Amino acid sequence: IVSTVLAPLLARLFPLEAGELDDDHHSFVVHYSSAADADTGLDMHHDDSDVTVNICLGREFSGSTLTFCGRLGEEAHRRWHHTYQHQAGRAVLHLGRQRHGADDIQGGQRTNLIIWLTSSRFRQSDAFQKGQRRAVGEQAPELVCLSYSHDDDYLTHATA
Repeated sequence: IVSTVLAPLLARLFPLEAGELDDDHHSFVVHYSSAADADTGLDMHHDDSDVTVNICLGREFSGSTLTFCGRLGEEAHRRWHHTYQHQAGRAVLHLGRQRHGADDIQGGQRTNLIIWLTSSRFRQSDAFQKGQRRAVGEQAPELVCLSYSHDDDYLTHATA
């Protein structure tokens, strides 16, 4: 399904990053639950992919939105862009360098299939190298786009 369905679609949406995807991919399942001992969300981050497919497999849940900020390498990297509400059976397709985080689930359980795809050809390009570091002149971050785990300046901005 990756080579016959996803690859052509992703190449159309993201021709630079997904024009020539590698044959292999990394797939895994994430599960969020409002139970006391479960994972409830995921801090802002970038994926170790060039393109990500995130398919909501479902269950009953509330909250657990997916917040998107800017792309690594761009001035608005840590500025809010969009908040998406998962729906069972629907997929979100985004670039790996798109900063995003799974907001805390409020009730129930949510399970998603994540597929990370890469392109060796894209990773050899100048565009890839530029997208691997923060931009000079980056705009001040918005609190929702800060990452406690990944931003070395988190405390500076979170307490300002």
